[in-house]
Amino acid sequence: MTDAVKKTNLLGLSQGDLEQFLIARNERPFRAKQIMQWIYQRAVDDFDLMTDLSKSLRAELQASAEFVPPKVLQRFDSTDGCVKWLFSSGSGQAVETVFIPEADRGTLCISSQVGCALDCSFCATGAQGFNRNLTSAEIIGQVRHAIADLPRRGNGEAAISNVVFMGMGEPLANYRNVVPVLELLVSDWAYGMSRRRVTVSTSGIVPHINKLADDCNVALAVSLHAPSDELRDQIVPINKLHPISTLLDACWKYAEKRSNRFITFEYVMLRGVNDSIAHANQLAELLKDKPAKVNLIPFNPFPGTEFKRSSADTIRHFQSRLRERGLVATTRRTRGDDIDAACGQLAGKVSDRVKKRLGDKSIGQKTTGDEDIRISSA
Repeated sequence: MTDAVKKTNLLGLSQGDLEQFLIARNERPFRAKQIMQWIYQRAVDDFDLMTDLSKSLRAELQASAEFVPPKVLQRFDSTDGCVKWLFSSGSGQAVETVFIPEADRGTLCISSQVGCALDCSFCATGAQGFNRNLTSAEIIGQVRHAIADLPRRGNGEAAISNVVFMGMGEPLANYRNVVPVLELLVSDWAYGMSRRRVTVSTSGIVPHINKLADDCNVALAVSLHAPSDELRDQIVPINKLHPISTLLDACWKYAEKRSNRFITFEYVMLRGVNDSIAHANQLAELLKDKPAKVNLIPFNPFPGTEFKRSSADTIRHFQSRLRERGLVATTRRTRGDDIDAACGQLAGKVSDRVKKRLGDKSIGQKTTGDEDIRISSA
């Protein structure tokens, strides 16, 4: 008995990888664009229905390729219109994806890892630990399912206009699998989104910020959360590897490559920790005269946390001081908290497989055979 031929999952392949797959089968590379349109724009996953492909190519795809999206375990609907999906990541684990509707847009918040190794002290995901990176198929599969599952807008457009990598995990720690997804989101042959409407949020992995500007220049959001190294070391441990001055230098270089577009700095408001007017002045001094805007995020509690949300008055005064100092500053409205879908609450289901380490210039180690998540200062 011969072993079954291992098939290639076409979901999540970049255009270049799909072209190489076809070339290896003596097919012309332009067929990749046709297949991408079927998969992403027409949501077809049956090769026999891809009628502008030759019968011989469809037969070859049936024999050597497959289409394996992530399995949806559950959907939750919030009273404010937000939707959260729970996707299986195998071995009894799951990741979460959230849709946030607004009058002028719909934002999908997607996950890139099963858990997170960065251990930010105010985040429910980090509190669960890290298990593994998601594959490109598992990441783009979240987008594809949400588009299909949500009703279209009244004008016929898809409900989703923006995609943000702000769900579970640190996207730049899964760089190899995230970049193909970014390419698909902005590709005219896949989802064709504007680069301004695709945002990668990072806690500050400087080497990959520098690399991302060249590889796939999309919008960048940075989880800053503190205006000094002393404080940021405590609540965002990766700061010990890439301190604020190094991080900001990478941000300004990124902005230059994006034609001086703004970098968004996310700042979670923690009562009595980082929310004083003195902190606001420090933050304004860091970012003055730079292409920066600040998004203040009211802390969303989760079981076991020691932190509390800053009061509404404190957040308002903090925002006012930033504006007085010349910064663009907004406050994120809390959405989906009744289904634990608000910022910082995503937890999914994670079996921690990595011991977090900071003393040897790394956070996390190689825990799976497909990706090295070690983060160094090199």
